Amino acid sequence: MNRYPLWKYLIILIVVIVAVLYSIPNLFGEQPAVQISSAKATLKVEPNLLAKVNELILATKVINTTAEYQATAQGGTIKVRVKTEADQKIIKAALEAGLNPDKDNESYMVALNLLPATPKFLQAIGAKPMYLGLDLRGGVHFLMQVDMNGAVDKRIKGLASDIRTFLAREKLRHGSLTISGNGLEFLARVEFKDKIAAALKDNVRQIVFIEQPDTNENVRFVGQLTKQAIQDIKSNALKKNIETLNKRVNELGVAEPVIQQQGDDRIVVQLPGVQDVAKAKDIIGRTATLEVRMVDESITRGTELFTPTPFESELFTSGNSVPVVLYKDVVLTGDSIIDATASFDQNQQPAVSLDLTTEGGKTMSQTTSDKIGKAMAVVLFEKNKGEVLTVATIQSELSSKFQITGMGSAQASADLALLMRAGSLAAPMEIIEERTIGPSLGADNIQKGYNSMIYGFTAIAVFMIAYYLLFGVFSVIALAINMALLFAILSILQATLTLPGMAAIALALGMAIDANVLINERIREELRAGAKPQDAIHIGFERAFATILDSNITTLIAGIALLAFGSGPIRGFAVVHCLGILTSMFSAVMVARGLVNWWYGRQKKLTRISIGQIWRADTVVLPEIAGTGTS
Repeated sequence: MNRYPLWKYLIILIVVIVAVLYSIPNLFGEQPAVQISSAKATLKVEPNLLAKVNELILATKVINTTAEYQATAQGGTIKVRVKTEADQKIIKAALEAGLNPDKDNESYMVALNLLPATPKFLQAIGAKPMYLGLDLRGGVHFLMQVDMNGAVDKRIKGLASDIRTFLAREKLRHGSLTISGNGLEFLARVEFKDKIAAALKDNVRQIVFIEQPDTNENVRFVGQLTKQAIQDIKSNALKKNIETLNKRVNELGVAEPVIQQQGDDRIVVQLPGVQDVAKAKDIIGRTATLEVRMVDESITRGTELFTPTPFESELFTSGNSVPVVLYKDVVLTGDSIIDATASFDQNQQPAVSLDLTTEGGKTMSQTTSDKIGKAMAVVLFEKNKGEVLTVATIQSELSSKFQITGMGSAQASADLALLMRAGSLAAPMEIIEERTIGPSLGADNIQKGYNSMIYGFTAIAVFMIAYYLLFGVFSVIALAINMALLFAILSILQATLTLPGMAAIALALGMAIDANVLINERIREELRAGAKPQDAIHIGFERAFATILDSNITTLIAGIALLAFGSGPIRGFAVVHCLGILTSMFSAVMVARGLVNWWYGRQKKLTRISIGQIWRADTVVLPEIAGTGTS
């Protein structure tokens, strides 16, 4: 009756082993480290840089350091683990001096960081600690104000450029376009009035133009952005800025950064574990723009450094330090690029496929129609410095979809596609609030949360063992396995633990033991009614299950509602709360019953069970004598 088949015991054993292995990494904490990543979009951290890093570390005479290379989507990083914060600062200073001899042209970003101290044998099986939130790990918090008016102005300038392009293409004469508030205005000849009005209606949907008489020969077109257009521009600007910030903070190696919208025009950026605030501000505030320009072929290739640069041109260098002279006129910017993907040309050679906006495609077609055989370059500007990404010869007239061929390797085409997709911020931003939470404060929060769980667990264990004796021991063991299982699941999911999450863990302790109390009391009720011990155990677990299921489902519904409609700390609480309910059901029903069955199920003639005092109306049944008869 009260025996589990072997496979059930095996399942419990496997779950317990997995729970212990994957929850243990959370006990090892973190250690100071120095992280090296690229400071330029066109430069990668290669594995061969590791040798130079080790040389620089060796020169500092700091012992007990470990440098390791890690490949990432952004091009790789090198992480140097050290023992103390003092060693961390020494290593950082040495690496900055050795890797960036030219401070005005920084090639590598050297930042302070914290890394998990998990042993390698646990790392080998993928066991990692949970991510800790800003309130536990320390780090920086930025509140950024997005200049929505700047986003609107930028879009109006883009529309003005588009209008000039298609009016010139249709040979419709007009005066200069001027920006007025959230709109545009220009003069046009009366004879072109109808054609210009039709062209504006077909090509410009975001601005509504009206015609105002000016003179007998001219008419004035005055246009204003629609309310819907302004709202869309602001919304898209906020979304694009959040997307761009996500790409940038990846360079800092931040685990689980929080980048989310606050209100209509603000963005919250939280970077747990970041100690180098100045470096974080530099990365977040970085501006990068992409431009396509024509190569000035009046300068002979190879003589750029020795030939005076014409007034209408500028001298740039490519990633391999090759000089290139380009015209100052910009053909189009990165705002016109919808997508860029690595692909292959008709000869199965690596290439980059570009998809431009409609106006960008028209501009490209108009520019390249009479420049076949000429060279065109893509330039990336970072920190007001331009670097040529690629120079290609125009083979035919280009439209909104075309390829850049001759990339040399698939990796080169993938790198160029990534750089061309990464645009500038859609709207200017400024940091209006900055808070730094030190690691010591985070450690204090962790210690307080840890103490609350330990004290709570100890109090529960003492009560359960004193009140339910051996069944209390079973309940405490099941509770411990429940905690290990909850930590293991959070670690496997790489969830972020915050102070509300720790509160949810403390709550899960109470809820988990509640199920065991229901089971134990149900067994005692059956014993009071005169049931045999084996029957009481069986009926107690069977009939308590329905009550446990009902109570946990209702609580789970509340947790799911918090998860669905909450945000930030509320969602963190809800995630841990819901997982705690599921693990408590498993531990109370499966694990606790498995322990009881293993201990009592082997006894054929069971006459007593240790479940504490059972009060009857007329007498008291002392411990160890609850239930009589055989089963």
